[in-house]
Amino acid sequence: MYDGPIQELIDELSRLPGIGPRGASRIAFHLLDAPEEDVLALADVLRRLKESSRFCEVCFNISSEERCRICRDPRRDRTQVCVVEESKDVVAIERTNEFRGLYHVLGGAISPIDGKGLRTSTPASCSSGSPTVRCRRSSWPPIPTRRVRPPPRT
Repeated sequence: MYDGPIQELIDELSRLPGIGPRGASRIAFHLLDAPEEDVLALADVLRRLKESSRFCEVCFNISSEERCRICRDPRRDRTQVCVVEESKDVVAIERTNEFRGLYHVLGGAISPIDGKGLRTSTPASCSSGSPTVRCRRSSWPPIPTRRVRPPPRT
């Protein structure tokens, strides 16, 4: 379609989730028309994102420090751990202001068929060896159970 860096930018933007070729083209031309300092500020933020982002050593949430803000908060209820699929799920739950425990971020869906398992066998929040973290197992919402009868003998 286009030559040089504009096509390269469109191709890279198209690889992002939710952005197709048309949206990528619109964004690329918007950046081309934007003031240079705005584009350089965006590039700087993207660079810093990759350089300074890491996973919390306790819960695997995204953080800029060894421990995330939630794991550092002494007011958190360390007897409750909410296991979530992605860091964005932590944000959604935190917005409710209802859960005051810790989290364990799996980093994706568990799919044994696709070979995707847990990063660790137990949440790091519970296995960290810290005397301040005592976990109790709970299931909310309750996991339904179903009795299965063996087939009749013939």
